[in-house]
Amino acid sequence: MTESDNTPFASESTSFSSDGTKCAATVFRPTTSTELPIPALVMAHGFGSPRALRLYAYAERFAAAGYAAVVFDYRGFGDSDGEPRQVLDVSMQHDDWKAALEFARSLPGIDADKIVAWGTSFGGGHVLTVAGRGETLAAVIAQVPHVSGPAAVRATGFAASRKIAPYAIRDQINAVLGRKPVYIPLVGRPGDLGIMTTPDALPGLEQLIVHSGIEPDAYRQDVAARIGLKIGLYSPERVMSNIECPTLIQIASNDAITPCAVAENAAKQIPDVTVRIYECSHFDPYVDPAFTNIIADQLAFLRENVPTH
Repeated sequence: MTESDNTPFASESTSFSSDGTKCAATVFRPTTSTELPIPALVMAHGFGSPRALRLYAYAERFAAAGYAAVVFDYRGFGDSDGEPRQVLDVSMQHDDWKAALEFARSLPGIDADKIVAWGTSFGGGHVLTVAGRGETLAAVIAQVPHVSGPAAVRATGFAASRKIAPYAIRDQINAVLGRKPVYIPLVGRPGDLGIMTTPDALPGLEQLIVHSGIEPDAYRQDVAARIGLKIGLYSPERVMSNIECPTLIQIASNDAITPCAVAENAAKQIPDVTVRIYECSHFDPYVDPAFTNIIADQLAFLRENVPTH
């Protein structure tokens, strides 16, 4: 375990298996001693991003507040194993979530009945989906979540979608024929080729890299283009009414990727939901000034719904 000099938490690099492939994980724990098992949050990033892009900042705050946090990378991304790389398959990532949740429940000192699924952006859609499909959870935290495939396509815009389409079709054909993937950038400037080309996308990613303290080329910033054919088909809102546990939905008012009104309407389907809206854009929650308010609301939600004692 590695202990911080400034905050009362320790972290440990580890891994778990998802369908036979090793997923990299970092487990954060409070260093304050307790005889009781403690709750744990399981955390993963959004569309094609590794956990090193600011998720540790959240995990450190949770651990300092008395919670464990298990932060993992999906198969084929970040520090996890898996070939070919950078292939975003929604069903596979759902399976990775299930494996990560089971791994967290198995850890010593963890209360298996107090597991929280924490996801952001596309990962926020994943936690809403696994909860809506019956995963037993103490709570869900979905930050700027993807909720509607059609809304995401509309937000992308016709011109950007048309630019992606030939690459996505060619990549899908390659997948069927067992050939290497066709890759396109995760983000770009408006008018560029990329999955996310809203005005805030490229500056937002660059901001995350700087604040994470990693080298710009430490992790790949592309994705197999076939996902461009499937985003419109993935709508977590279809199962959100089935979520039975307390759920916190955090929405950015100026979100150009997951529009605020769409997220608000979807959140209303959840019986036990807390909705918070922040004056920021899709990429802002990870850094100050938005981060301070967002993490404070997450901790308040946890204290109320999943207390440590």
